[in-house]
Amino acid sequence: MPDFVFAPPPQPAVAVRGSSALFPARRVYCIGRNYAAHAVEMGHDPDREPPFFFLKTPDALLPDGSVFPYPPGTSDLHYEVEMVVALERGGRDVVEAEALDLVFGYGVGVDFTRRDLQAEAKKLQRPWEIGKAFDHAAPCGPLARASEIGHPTRGAVTLDVNGARRQTGDLDQMIWKVPEMIAYLSRYFELAPGDLIFSGTPAGVGPTVRGDRLVGHVEGVGALELTIA
Repeated sequence: MPDFVFAPPPQPAVAVRGSSALFPARRVYCIGRNYAAHAVEMGHDPDREPPFFFLKTPDALLPDGSVFPYPPGTSDLHYEVEMVVALERGGRDVVEAEALDLVFGYGVGVDFTRRDLQAEAKKLQRPWEIGKAFDHAAPCGPLARASEIGHPTRGAVTLDVNGARRQTGDLDQMIWKVPEMIAYLSRYFELAPGDLIFSGTPAGVGPTVRGDRLVGHVEGVGALELTIA
């Protein structure tokens, strides 16, 4: 055993539906503006431009049913419901026709964003991490195995806040599809087992406050429930 100067932190992991096994998380990639209507509401051209990604830390993952602690330094915390893609294989320069062979399964996630801090970072032309990669900012529900549900290409993507529908979209509205995202990422990073990809959010993002109950759902994949502390 290596002689660490202190005990290593626990391995971040995501539950697997119908199993006691856990999916060990390595990296968390997130694609930006992958639904045209969301691009428009954020003030951008919805035309198909090259994709871009940002990272969240694996220890920001939070399981289904959790109480999400409202983060410090913000007064404008936004929800963004997304389908999450979990990889069980990796590689470089993956061709689109083989990209789905890397996928273990799919889940439902929320890309929490400190929107005011993100906006300030954009204004100053600085990185987004302060608005995106904070503690607990990547909740993710149990993963459904692709061997059981297949590879979803259509289905409703929704988020309710206190029982009221706030976000509505469909997987078939994604500008960049899952095989394209995997292939593109693999040109710039060596993908590996344990990588997660948050695949973008539909329109309707907005602020949440302490006491809110959030329920995200992706048809054919699953759900994620959270309470804001």
